[in-house]
Amino acid sequence: MSHLASFKVQTSHLQTALRKYAISSFVAHEDIEPTKEWQSEIEAGLKTMDALAAILMPRFQESKWCDQEVGVAVGRDVLIIPIRKGLDPYGFIGKYQGIQAQGKTIGDVAEAIFETLVKSPKTRNKILISLSGALSNATTSEEALEKVSIFKSLEGVPSDILENLKQQVADNSRLIESKEFLDSLNSMLSKFNVQKIVIGKAEQEKEWDDIPF
Repeated sequence: MSHLASFKVQTSHLQTALRKYAISSFVAHEDIEPTKEWQSEIEAGLKTMDALAAILMPRFQESKWCDQEVGVAVGRDVLIIPIRKGLDPYGFIGKYQGIQAQGKTIGDVAEAIFETLVKSPKTRNKILISLSGALSNATTSEEALEKVSIFKSLEGVPSDILENLKQQVADNSRLIESKEFLDSLNSMLSKFNVQKIVIGKAEQEKEWDDIPF
């Protein structure tokens, strides 16, 4: 995330809010270890990023670092998400409408970033795979239910991602033992016309009861 130093606290909170959607973000002042050369760390982040969120505020254009970060994203042709916080997209990113952040909460902005990543062909599969991994590796049913709810909010999910999710979830005994989670997951799978997870012979026979003879 490209931001002015004066907005580092809010950017850090946004980074935390994005974890709900299994989005890993790089914020220089938070992620650079004191013993590492900060410029090299920023360059490494720019070389490996899948997308760049630019928090556009007055004086953003005057920051050599922010403008160069956006320039790298343009040069690499990665998805750029302008977040309008008092400044509209300009120059090479002027073609993007961006996310209006004025009057919005950190949670609102995080959700809008996620929706943008899901809609873009450049990042759609990666973010869905990341969300799937976060769900299947959840350590509590509450955390997993939150991720299922996010999946349910989407208009469509590729069947191969959901089939892979089913296999991964089956290996997580902590989740499989939760009836609430299993019911919620199967409800989500049904929404996308993917066969439900069946646990045990009794459950399988019950599932077969609904198959036309």
